[in-house]
Amino acid sequence: MSSIPRWSLHTIYTGITDQRFTADLNTIQTLYTDLIESCRTLEKDPSCLSETIHIIEKLIITYGELHAYVYCRYSVDTRDKEALQGISTVKEAGLKVREALIVFKNALGSISRSLEDVYASSKDLLDYRFIISELLEEQKHQMSPEEESLAADLNRSGADAWGRLQEAVLSSASAPWDGETKTVVELRSLAFDPDRTVRKRAYEAELEVWKQHEVPLAFCINGVKGTTVSLEKRRKFQDPLDKALMTSRVTRTALNSLISVMEESLPMFRGYLHSKAKLLGIQRCAFYDLFAPAGSSTQSWSYPQARDFIIEQFSRFHQPMAQLAETAFAGSWIDAEPRAGKVGGAYCIGFPASRESRILCNFDGSFSSVTTIAHELGHAYHGHLLREQPALLRDYPMPLAETASIFAETVIFNGQLASSDASQRLGLIEGFLQDAAQVIVDIISRFYFERELFSRRKQGELAADDLCSIMTDAQKAAYGDGLDEQALHPYMWAVKPHYYSSELSYYNFPYAFGLLFGLGLYARYLEEGSSFTAEYDRLLIMTGKQSVKDVAAAAGIDVEDREFWRSGISIISDYVKLFNEEVRS
Repeated sequence: MSSIPRWSLHTIYTGITDQRFTADLNTIQTLYTDLIESCRTLEKDPSCLSETIHIIEKLIITYGELHAYVYCRYSVDTRDKEALQGISTVKEAGLKVREALIVFKNALGSISRSLEDVYASSKDLLDYRFIISELLEEQKHQMSPEEESLAADLNRSGADAWGRLQEAVLSSASAPWDGETKTVVELRSLAFDPDRTVRKRAYEAELEVWKQHEVPLAFCINGVKGTTVSLEKRRKFQDPLDKALMTSRVTRTALNSLISVMEESLPMFRGYLHSKAKLLGIQRCAFYDLFAPAGSSTQSWSYPQARDFIIEQFSRFHQPMAQLAETAFAGSWIDAEPRAGKVGGAYCIGFPASRESRILCNFDGSFSSVTTIAHELGHAYHGHLLREQPALLRDYPMPLAETASIFAETVIFNGQLASSDASQRLGLIEGFLQDAAQVIVDIISRFYFERELFSRRKQGELAADDLCSIMTDAQKAAYGDGLDEQALHPYMWAVKPHYYSSELSYYNFPYAFGLLFGLGLYARYLEEGSSFTAEYDRLLIMTGKQSVKDVAAAAGIDVEDREFWRSGISIISDYVKLFNEEVRS
């Protein structure tokens, strides 16, 4: 594989000593002071709401730019001392932003009875109605300003530091391999190797690495989850899931409907895994067989091939989406090269002031890594559509965050499927089912794990073997007889960085939501053709302004109805049936 790029951040800042970086840090303090004064005025004169919102939006944009930069620097090299210094400096500024938001929400609470009059006299504020109501709901769950300030300050050296330790271990932990060393990220990428001996060896080496680091990582996850339990209790949440639902803008009824339909689908996925085992010539799949390539679609992609294919397929769906992809590729927005010190996985992060995005991934030449780039470009397109929106109306919840990314993946998958011959289709379909199984089956195992972890963490700290036991029990409940119970992954709690954020509990269910919601939208596109694209863009822009239920309702979808979720599962089911028939034939 040649020409795998690293991104460029120089259009944002040249470093943490850049005068622009320093100026933006100073601006945080100035805006903080201005906002505190404006909130005092607002409490006496509600008509000042527009002016106060303008200040807080400038504060959010400035901080967002700084935070995105230092995190990008850190995530491609967790040993970068300047990046670590930058994170500490920006976190310090972030305390001011957090305090400002608390003061703003308290000011809103003091004028809540006057808001209807304010809306009537200022139509520009009508778009903010939902966001303001959301901020008022959050205000009900705030501790005192002093307590919230202390919690944020302690988080920097507490839960956030535990999270950074997990990332540092993940990016640098390694094992010997044929006279060299492979990082755990590189070992995990060998799960895609066609040779089962290699997959098994890499899996065993990975587990041994986690075994060596299990004690500090167990302290990390206990520290993070313990912080969450303590703070959410003081904020009057019955359970961390309640906070997750509020920030996700999802009702518990909608979540229960989604989870129940996911559980209904588990036997179907187990049947797929049985067929995959037959295709691989084994009695039963092990955890290290989940990503094993099947069929003849084992094409190795060069990065330029991936770029050209993505742009071509996006252009067939929606030209503006293709243009955004071209900008990302040509503008060095993507860091795709795997290397030591770089975090695993993939993400897209926005720079709100520059109105650009950056994408991190670890390109390995598989079709899965091609769809990963497309997935992250979907996020970038979502951000691109929102770039002209006011800052408070750009922030969309995680369930809807996956809409554009899943849609983009689906465009790429169907484009490749349509251009493949019969001998390749089986492998492509299996690749699609691999991903679907991760988002439905593995995600529900992680949901079970986190639910049990929170329940038990309330009683005290858990040892590494307790965490491994909870994880394997969750995997057994999800995968059932689809996987060999003697070859599960007890250390998945150590692998996933989302567990190590005190602000991001239950990160898992939004991915399943996004998959099924995205598939449902894609089915509408197939029915309506090019006329759907305008509706698609409108829906993405709405995601920063409404609840998930209301955004979905605008697209004619009821997310509290199990039948909607079953319609998404039925699309996957059709591919499972086709795969099973091909294997049997």
